[in-house]
Amino acid sequence: MTYREDRKDLFTVPEDYYLAHCISADFGMGKGIVVEFNKRFDMKRKLQTKYPDYLNQYTHKRIGGDCLLEGRVLNLITKERYFQKPTIITMRLALEKMKQICLENDIKKIAMPVIGCGLDRLDWNDVSEQIKSVFTNTEVEILVCKR
Repeated sequence: MTYREDRKDLFTVPEDYYLAHCISADFGMGKGIVVEFNKRFDMKRKLQTKYPDYLNQYTHKRIGGDCLLEGRVLNLITKERYFQKPTIITMRLALEKMKQICLENDIKKIAMPVIGCGLDRLDWNDVSEQIKSVFTNTEVEILVCKR
C-alpha cells in the first residue's frame, strides 16, 4: 500500500482513480461532499434503483459497516440513518469491505476526502490509522484529498 495526503480537489484526480466517500444505509445523501457526488454521478438514484431494499437488509445485518461499488465510486456505509454518527468500528468494517471489493475487482488506486471527519465527526488520526491498517500488505494506492 502507498498512502499519501495531498491538498487538492478530489474531483480533479485522474480517471484511473476510484473515488471513496461515506454514506448512510438509508441513502439520505443531503449534506456534505455527498451532494457533489450526486451532482456528478447521480449516485443516490443509482443506488436506490440498484438496491431498493438496502436499508432493510442493512438493518437486519446489525453489524454495521459495508461498501457498495457503483461505477468508479466506492460508497462506504458507516451508519444506518443519515442523522446518526458512525463509530470507528463501523468505519473499520466499511474499510474492510472496500478492501475486499478492491481485491476482487483489481482496483489499485483510490482517492478520498478526509472520510468520516466532517459532518460525521470522527477523529482523522483514528480514521487514517484504520485505513493504513486495513490496506497494509496490498498494492492499493490511497490518496487523501484535503482542501
